[in-house]
Amino acid sequence: MEDSMKATSAHFSGLLLEDQPSTTSTVIDAQKEPFVIGVAGGTAAGKTTVCNMIISQLRDQRVALVNQDLFYRVLNEEELKHARDYNFDHPDSFDMECLLDCMTMLKQRKSVDIPSFNHKLHQRCAPVRKVNSSDVIILEGILVFHDPRLCELMNMKIFVDTDADVRLGRRIRRNRVQDQDMRSFLDKYYKFVKPAYDEFISPSKKHADIIVPHGGDNHVAINLVVQHIRVKLGEHDLCKIYPNLYVINSSFQRKGMHTLQYRNETSKRDFVSYADQLIRVVVEHGLGHLSFTEKKVISPTGSLHIGADFCETLCGVSIIRSGESMENALRECCKGIKIGKIFIHGDGDNGNKLINENLPKDISNCHLLLLDPVLATGNSAVQAIQLLLEKGVQESNIIFLNLISAPQGIHMVCKKFPMLKIVTLEIDMALNEEFRVVPGIGEFGERKFGTEDGTQTALRSTPDANETDSSV
Repeated sequence: MEDSMKATSAHFSGLLLEDQPSTTSTVIDAQKEPFVIGVAGGTAAGKTTVCNMIISQLRDQRVALVNQDLFYRVLNEEELKHARDYNFDHPDSFDMECLLDCMTMLKQRKSVDIPSFNHKLHQRCAPVRKVNSSDVIILEGILVFHDPRLCELMNMKIFVDTDADVRLGRRIRRNRVQDQDMRSFLDKYYKFVKPAYDEFISPSKKHADIIVPHGGDNHVAINLVVQHIRVKLGEHDLCKIYPNLYVINSSFQRKGMHTLQYRNETSKRDFVSYADQLIRVVVEHGLGHLSFTEKKVISPTGSLHIGADFCETLCGVSIIRSGESMENALRECCKGIKIGKIFIHGDGDNGNKLINENLPKDISNCHLLLLDPVLATGNSAVQAIQLLLEKGVQESNIIFLNLISAPQGIHMVCKKFPMLKIVTLEIDMALNEEFRVVPGIGEFGERKFGTEDGTQTALRSTPDANETDSSV
């Protein structure tokens, strides 16, 4: 438990007391789903401080802060008799169903009644607080990542990671532990708090998208987190505007690989390694948007297994030369797939002049994966897609795969081609005055291939796109 002796009042941002009328500022577009941020970490790690610092910097957003501490389970008579020996840091001490119901309703843009909890009496008390759903909802608590159902509601998960000795010292100061009470306090700490952290809280760190070391003392990390939240809020808004845009859910491992791609000092060898791994993720997610048919096979044990198989003819098309970096991952996932190429000149006509193409003859009958790791202005993508449509490809049969996209490129492609799908791993902040993605990973082709000019050679040296078997 964060603090069994804390006052019944808690910090809320964007909340209304039950008897207060809502104002026009709390009227929210019901069509826009809130952006939910989970903040977890050990007791006295600095979670509330981090939340308050985030809220203070998100001045242009309506934010509601919900504390897990208010959702402790009410103790029965027998448990009250032994309250001093009750483990308030165990998952069973929380009313997870009530918390889940409240967060689900907030996610659905519905107002909810948040209970108040008396941590001295271990009972719920008045007043009940009404929470109006906001643009951003922050759920803070030691075990908010423990229940996978809660994690599914979150758009971003932050773990505040603070040294155990620092947390213990803060807890002693916060509880105003006197010398005569120290033995009892430490007994409870080592009997309940520390084992619960090791068994439940620390393992939940693996679910986090971002880890903030040292809590509220780490101003640099929190500033970066707020910047990242703003980027993610932009992604969130774009996905609501364009239902044909799909941003792949991140993980801590992918975020780490992506960070090394952004790093200017990353060696070519490492850049290529991480790029290949991330490209494989994008390709697999892109294939997941294809329709499948049931397929029956016999396993090595002689048993029948009912699985799935692609139900349509499939081919890939890369916008060279950067798009060629995605071809190997596609070939690994779909053996024998046909891969065509489109080369768009980068010097004339604002980069839109088509120079050459080598596409399968039956491309009009295919479901198509269009490959280009970076979507910047969208000019080249529009040119390539228009060519594919002229070749008879149905717009709804095109899935455009990227590692990084700029909002400007997404707007251009999604507005012009609302029937195709864009699958991307990351949406960056913007384009600079040179029309480069920022913060960006630079010229992808240069960092991947390390050559000055090999695009036309690559096009001529590739086998005819019609020579490869397209069956998968």
